Amino acid sequence: MIGPLRRWRVMRPQEQRSGYDVVIVGGGVHGLAIAYELAKRGVRDVAVLEKAYIGAGGSGRNTAIIRSNYRTPEGVAFYDESVRIYERLGVELGFNVLFSQHGHLTLAHTDSAVAGLRVRAEVNQLQGVDSVVVGVDEIRKLAPALDLSDRPRYPIQAALYHPPGGIIRHDAVVWGYARRAAEMGVHVHQGVEVTGIDLAAGRIAGVRTNHGSIRAGTVVNATAGWASTIAAMVGVRLPIVTHPLQALVTEPLKPFLNPVLVSATLHVYVSQTDRGELVIGAEIDPYASYSHRSTLSFMETSVAHVLELLPSVANVRVLRQWAGICDMTPDFSPIIGPVPDVPGFILDVGWGTYGFKAGPVAGRRVAELIATGQTPAVLAPFSIERFATGSLIGEKAAAAVSH
Repeated sequence: MIGPLRRWRVMRPQEQRSGYDVVIVGGGVHGLAIAYELAKRGVRDVAVLEKAYIGAGGSGRNTAIIRSNYRTPEGVAFYDESVRIYERLGVELGFNVLFSQHGHLTLAHTDSAVAGLRVRAEVNQLQGVDSVVVGVDEIRKLAPALDLSDRPRYPIQAALYHPPGGIIRHDAVVWGYARRAAEMGVHVHQGVEVTGIDLAAGRIAGVRTNHGSIRAGTVVNATAGWASTIAAMVGVRLPIVTHPLQALVTEPLKPFLNPVLVSATLHVYVSQTDRGELVIGAEIDPYASYSHRSTLSFMETSVAHVLELLPSVANVRVLRQWAGICDMTPDFSPIIGPVPDVPGFILDVGWGTYGFKAGPVAGRRVAELIATGQTPAVLAPFSIERFATGSLIGEKAAAAVSH
């Protein structure tokens, strides 16, 4: 039986204490999900520290696409668990997160792209994920507005269809986690910036902030964009390069596009929100930067590619565009788990362009790690040690287009 949804309430500011069992740096979906899952396990002496406001970073600057049709067995299992959590998250939090599972189409324009999608489909199916390669006739039924003729420069030959995929409201997810965690006793502190991390005998002892010092035996780095800065405070160097990621949104239209459309060949993706807007994104910018400024060249290139797919939207107006920043690892997979050389320091970083879809599973499994002291099997492949051993998880084939 589904209980009543909680009424909207603004979270009340909480007084910052001098010590907590766990301090989580970063008030985005990952940090808040970890806090909520810890509270569920009875670990409620927890503080989330956000230097701006919750959801101000990557969680508020993404296009909130949810899917699990990745390329590696490790990645597929990980993101599939997250999709399954998302499917019941609204009921669990008592807050409508507006998850619309309208499907996800990864388009193939060349013979080699079709072959690549077949490999992905087989990996997905072996992991129990609903994913299948479909031809032009089936694509036409799923997305009638697509130009499926031979007129485009790169005609569409096939697609990987992933029915569980879809879109979600990122602000609803962030606030749902924050409100529920706060109700369970977690302290969520906004406007609190971590300026240093203290060690004692080589292990975590606490953090320093612009509002004073806090004792803590466990510190979680759940930041995006500043992950390397926080890690450097304990002498850890992360193999991360930060790139801008841009997106734009159009004026609202009547619903006409059900599935999310992705084209790695054109380096573009497009979806339609519940409000009717088209959300359009592309690949990360090719240069390293912390800039949040969007550019005219991005809009010109992305719009041109969208018109190759959906020529009927030629006269639709663009309302706004924005940029976020993404921490990219060498193998396009996250770094998540403990740091052996610094006991008490936990990483949940390096999420690139695909972090929002992983928030629930990362939160659940990092909380399990903290509560039990044991690394869950689903997290083990993503440890920082893989860069030293060469056990990389190459996800570029399924994460090359930024969503």
